Parts: sequence; structure tokens; C-alpha cells
Amino acid sequence: MTVDALSGVTSIRVLGVRVDDVDQSMAAERIMAMAAVGRPHQVVTLNPEFIVRARRDAAFAAVLEAADLALPDGVGIVWASYILGTPLHGRATGVQTVLDLAVSAGERGLSFYLLGAAPGVAEAAAARLVTHAPGLRIAGTFAGSPAPEVEDETVARIRQAAPDFLLVAYGAPQQDLWIARNKERLGVPVAIGVGGTFDYLSGRVAWPSPLWRRLGLEWLCRLLRQPWRWRRMLALPRFAFLVFASRLRGGPK
Repeated sequence: MTVDALSGVTSIRVLGVRVDDVDQSMAAERIMAMAAVGRPHQVVTLNPEFIVRARRDAAFAAVLEAADLALPDGVGIVWASYILGTPLHGRATGVQTVLDLAVSAGERGLSFYLLGAAPGVAEAAAARLVTHAPGLRIAGTFAGSPAPEVEDETVARIRQAAPDFLLVAYGAPQQDLWIARNKERLGVPVAIGVGGTFDYLSGRVAWPSPLWRRLGLEWLCRLLRQPWRWRRMLALPRFAFLVFASRLRGGPK
């Protein structure tokens, strides 16, 4: 394990990708501290698909490496940390991190901007967040597009809204690449790639029961409800194979 001298966060490597040892109890607090600094920060929410993709996508790998905070979202990341002999304290899922951050932001009168997802989904997710976290301000919502040719318009919208936190739901790797390209001109202290979080918050996709979440089987629950996602799930057995192979080669102890 290594410790970031600036932040005090301990990090490990899973198949070459940095993962910060920040569990659910710490995630929102760490992100709030970033917002207080003021300069632009990027947060990524890692799962096994990210790591498999990063092994063949150098641009995506570079973005993950440069992120100010790399949260262990997927249960597979925590599992891999144990197999590789560098156990993490636990997970910090994207959905729960957003909910926790909303409460902290609401207590301080801070604001969110929700970017991405299908038309209408960000608005519904924003309504849920305001109900969950009284005092939270919604600076704006916009479905938008990760296409580079429309970035200037999207950035202008966000700059005008001047939120404290930007949540981007374009899916990986598009959302993370988009943030990396634009974070210096957004004028936002913290931008977070949140994947399918808006779908859960809006009710478009039912959030798994507490039992499914405790078992770390959210991915299986979503696959059962959305079987068309099976191609994406092929990354999971590949990830497991690569982790075991790394361990057998004498990977991180």
C-alpha cells in the first residue's frame, strides 16, 4: 500500500489501477473536503469493468490514474484486494456516496448539477435528492451528450449555473473522459462520474433490496432486470481470471 502525502489516503493497486482505501463512511467527508479547497477535482467510481477497460485503453487508464479520488465502488474490487493480499476497508458505492454527499451538502446549503442520463431522468433524480436532503440546492439538470462537438454548450450551461458539485452520468469511460477534458474550465470544485446512479435515484431502475446490497450482488440484480446488459458482464469473469493470474505470478502481497 502507498499513502498520498497530500491527502493522507492509503491506496492499493488492482491489476495496475490505483484504488483508494476509502469506504462508505469516509467517501462523502473526503469529497466535501475537496470542495472546500476550491480547485477542480475529479472523482471516479471504480468497478471491475473499469479495470478491464483500462488495461486496453491507455487514455482511460491515464484518467483513472490522474483522478483525485478513486473510490472502490464494485464489490469485485474489494474481493480482488483480499485475493491480492492488500485488503481494502470496504466499498463506497456511487449511489450511496451521492446520497451521503447530498445530506452533507444540504446541511451547508451547497448545490448539485446533474448532467447526463436519458431525458427527464436527471430531473427525477434531482427531485429525489431534494426530498432526501433538505437544504440541498439543484443548480441545474441537463441530459446533454458526451460528444466533443457539443462540449462548449454544455460547459457554458454549467459555468452559468456555478454548482458546487457536478454529477456526470454518461457511463464509463465517456463520463470520466468528459470530466478530464473539461474540468479546468467548468468552474466546479468537484466533478464525479456516477454511471447509472440517476437511474436508481429516479426510480427508473429499482434499487436492489438491502440483502442484495449487503451481498454485493447489485450487478446480478440489475442483470436480471436488464438482460440486455449481459455483454458488459463478460468483463467480470475476465477480471476474476486476471486477478487470480496476478496472484499466482506473485502479485501484490
